[in-house]
Amino acid sequence: MSEKKDLLTTNRKALTINLNEAQYGTFAEIGAGQEVARVFFQAGGASGTVAKTISAYDMTFSDAIYGKAPRYVSRERLGLMLDHEYSLLRERLAAQRGDRTTFFAFADTVATRSFKGTGEAHGWMGMRFQTEPGGPPSEIVLHVRMWDKENVLQQQALGIVGTNLIYGAFHYRENPRELIESLLDNLSADRIEVDMLKFSGPAFHHVDNRLMSLCLVQSGLTNAVMFGPTGDVLQPSEVLYKKAILVERGSFRPVTHVNVDMLNCATAQFVQEPAVKGKEVIVLMEITMNNLLAAGELDAPDFLARVDLLGDIGFTVLISNYSEYFRLTSYFRRYTKEMIGVAMGINNLIEIFNEKYYENLEGGILESFGRLFRHAVKLYVYPMRQEAYDKYLMTGQAVTAPGATGNHSFASSVLINAKNVQVVDHLRNLYNHLLENHYIDSIVGFDPDILNVFSRDVLRRIKDHDASWEKMVPGSVATAIKRRGLFGYIAPAIATL
Repeated sequence: MSEKKDLLTTNRKALTINLNEAQYGTFAEIGAGQEVARVFFQAGGASGTVAKTISAYDMTFSDAIYGKAPRYVSRERLGLMLDHEYSLLRERLAAQRGDRTTFFAFADTVATRSFKGTGEAHGWMGMRFQTEPGGPPSEIVLHVRMWDKENVLQQQALGIVGTNLIYGAFHYRENPRELIESLLDNLSADRIEVDMLKFSGPAFHHVDNRLMSLCLVQSGLTNAVMFGPTGDVLQPSEVLYKKAILVERGSFRPVTHVNVDMLNCATAQFVQEPAVKGKEVIVLMEITMNNLLAAGELDAPDFLARVDLLGDIGFTVLISNYSEYFRLTSYFRRYTKEMIGVAMGINNLIEIFNEKYYENLEGGILESFGRLFRHAVKLYVYPMRQEAYDKYLMTGQAVTAPGATGNHSFASSVLINAKNVQVVDHLRNLYNHLLENHYIDSIVGFDPDILNVFSRDVLRRIKDHDASWEKMVPGSVATAIKRRGLFGYIAPAIATL
């Protein structure tokens, strides 16, 4: 692998590949001209790299070549294109030059800004390639969004990011993080967003795609990535499109009975909302990058443990770079006009009313609330016991009583909920307005016996070898923590005679 020292121009990257006789392939591009192929032709020496270029723009031609797909700008269509072009390349040229050539097929299917200026500007892009002559192929697939206002600029950006992908596959594949960061070489995040990426094949046998997706957020290529219950990397628009969304934010370190109860109760109320009845609903657990980087840097095993445990109990996980809730709901508005619900504890509700977080907004907290609650957004607030609430107000951390495992017998019967929580005096009228107009609602039907459970207390007990932690988390979570040795868990020694 060559080291990435100086930033190469897009033209230089294409020329470097063109001059390498061992790299030879096909370019198939649908929807925005042949912008990536154009870069390679303009760089010079393209005959050394380009076996064929094709743009089956007409749907009938495209179906005849690649077969039908539910949508033309989709991962399925990209897969059909890569399958066809790579197989055809090998079929026609393997005997002639397969012993000295690493074949590749590049493909994209995109929708740029329409002539009328409407529609979503996005696309799928991928590359299937050999790392040695005659070897098995590896693959990189990504989803991009184009933010330029003019069609010609979107096309130009596609040409650059496609060239970066091809160059990265050949020169940075041994360091996937460097490959990811190179995707925006000679570009900026305000022009191109990469919100999904997946590596596969023998060249990336050591790669965990969840960590690579997280790298997209860390590197500023996108602000949010998503994982399914089985750990698969998901493309957010495919999951969220035209759905009602309910989300719970937390650390989930580890996920507890309270986390699950909060979301289950909020879901029961959310689906009964008049605006939600009969609509398809997606339920998410969300972790912010601020939470993941609380110690200053990412702890990869800790991150994977959280995602795995949430997946074990069937949840889809969103990792975002949106510290403020109004930015998170604005992100969801990219994909849906349906109702958005946010489940949270009393401590999160109090933080929303902390004006220090909105000093960078010209309109301050009023502007943030205007953004947060527009277009059918509602907060569902989980209660907190009075003792924990008082402690939180004094120290910023809620507290459990020594030895408590979720049994509420030690605590008073007073609960703090959305109706009796206290906010600062000059914001009280604002809060009452939101409460009376049902922008904020108390969660009902909760389990009072688990209100004293907090993730950090579970974590402390795990590290202290206090087995009572097992009663504070779902059974499947406890089993997984013990089986995998997560969060510092050490199995007790078995006594021997």
